[in-house]
Amino acid sequence: MTAMSGYAFDKYSINREDLPEAAQQFLTTYFPKAKVGMIKTDKHLLKKTDYDVRLVNGTTIEFSNSGKWTSVDCKGREVPKDIIPRSIRNYVNKNFQDVNIVKIKKTSSKYEVTLSDDVTLIFNLLGQFRSVKMDD
Repeated sequence: MTAMSGYAFDKYSINREDLPEAAQQFLTTYFPKAKVGMIKTDKHLLKKTDYDVRLVNGTTIEFSNSGKWTSVDCKGREVPKDIIPRSIRNYVNKNFQDVNIVKIKKTSSKYEVTLSDDVTLIFNLLGQFRSVKMDD
């Protein structure tokens, strides 16, 4: 019996030009001084490609095939405010003083926001609070 991997191949680079234009623009806008430590291009069997970018400061950003961000993890540092939808920023500022958003993940149905005190909040795509994620 053989196991099939979901990946056709992975390619590694440090060249921003290997990213889609939208991803390059995102890095220039939100992480202008950050140096790219590694870009991993995941080519899946169904021709879907995504990109994992690790900056030298440890921040990891995942991009979809089109170059839209799907996850930004600043490893304990604050996620740039303009990445976070205003309604989510407002909710966190109002209900969780003295914490920063250190990670944000966007799926097809929700946002997951991790705070510097390790609390993870779930919001719908309109930025309305839904729940606190409990770790099992």
